[in-house]
Amino acid sequence: MLKQSLSFKLSQKLSPQQIQLMKLIQLPTQEFEQRVKSELEENPALDSGNEKSDDEYDEFSNQDDQDYDNDSEAIETDINVDDYLSDDDIPEYRTQANNYSADDEDRNIPYAAGKSFTQTLNEQLDTLRLTDEEEAIAEFLVGSIDESGYIRRAIEDITDDLAFTSNIFTAVEKVEKVLKIVQTLDPAGVGARNLQECLLIQLSRKRKNDSTELAIKLIRDSFDAFSKKHYDKIVTKYDLTEDQLRNAIDEISHLNPKPGGSISGGNLRAVEQVIPDFVIRIKDGELELTLNGRNAPELHVSKDYSNMLKGYKEAKEKSKSQKDAVMFIKQKLDGAKWFIEAIKQRQETLYVTMSSIMNYQREFFLTGDERNLRPMILKDIADEIGMDVSTVSRVANSKYVDTPYGTKLIKEFFSESMTNTDGEEVSTREIKKILETVIGEEKKRKPLTDQRLAEILKEKGYPIARRTVAKYREQLDIPVARLRKEL
Repeated sequence: MLKQSLSFKLSQKLSPQQIQLMKLIQLPTQEFEQRVKSELEENPALDSGNEKSDDEYDEFSNQDDQDYDNDSEAIETDINVDDYLSDDDIPEYRTQANNYSADDEDRNIPYAAGKSFTQTLNEQLDTLRLTDEEEAIAEFLVGSIDESGYIRRAIEDITDDLAFTSNIFTAVEKVEKVLKIVQTLDPAGVGARNLQECLLIQLSRKRKNDSTELAIKLIRDSFDAFSKKHYDKIVTKYDLTEDQLRNAIDEISHLNPKPGGSISGGNLRAVEQVIPDFVIRIKDGELELTLNGRNAPELHVSKDYSNMLKGYKEAKEKSKSQKDAVMFIKQKLDGAKWFIEAIKQRQETLYVTMSSIMNYQREFFLTGDERNLRPMILKDIADEIGMDVSTVSRVANSKYVDTPYGTKLIKEFFSESMTNTDGEEVSTREIKKILETVIGEEKKRKPLTDQRLAEILKEKGYPIARRTVAKYREQLDIPVARLRKEL
């Protein structure tokens, strides 16, 4: 049985202003500049420059609020404000925040001018003498090459696709023949179906000598043993000296495993330029923090729109169209003030958060030694500045700081802690740095195993398990001992 009933409940929701502030905080400097530019284009009541001083703005802001309060009763008598706000004339920036969740990210795609990888290969095809059928197959194969330069699909599948999508009925043997032609294109190795074939294509184009001949034999006949660095087995199997094997390895090490990446602009990615959001300098033995000036744009309420609102107040007779216009103007002005206030809060939040991080990691910023990094988690900073952990996370995940030791991502200063043999809490970053140093100083002919690395760290006062060493090694992008072996 269906039944209707009324119930009261209390719930908390983020206001559009709060959502906008959170989204502004997480933007790095470059994206923040674009956001400000976009707001200036969408809201004509917002101006940049020195048209109005801060004192003048504050004075108008207070006066305008009083004027509007005096007139609001008269306006609302004739105009239903709720209906007006739900009209199609609502500016997009006033409702935009409601259309996104707090986790949404801006996904604007940067465009770069240039020639694509596929275009470069097709231009090379135009210089070859091919039949119409061969040319169509070659273009299809080129279109199947990924950004690394490989064809990852089986020739049988490509043959079927040629029949279904391009109405080209041909045999697998014919496609493989055309593939050999495609593999003659530059860069060397393009069109390969796997790494082994890619290396063989490149070696076949090199000038023939004993080293290249041996390298071809190793890749063609003993690729698995070579890739796993089973050098002892290879030396025994081919009756080689270490010098012969070393020369062959040197030939192979100069090959390109991803030939597609050698063409600039191959995937049309824009070159990213990191713009630091903060600058930390050492002055007279003390740390000095400054916020990038691009994060503090000069924005003011448009004088023209202010004068329009004042003109309405001074008018003796107020028509319906004038009241509609003043509601529109008031809405624009509210949006401008709202955005200016959000930017001020953003600046404050960024500075307070980074200042706390700087003071917490004072020893590191004074010395630049990563071993001086203290264990620090988001909650440590959030508790210190009295803000939510999510706010600190937004600042840390996307902001950079320019230090005397280079530009660094802020989230790199955060790390978990562990207790050493002296009972002191140390940062896991410190342990990773020591692990990296130990591996860098090992004998490459006989690299240290994870178990041996764990024993060395224990001797240095860091009792961690072998599996933890393996985890840290993988995080540092360091291969296992067998793959670190060199002759």
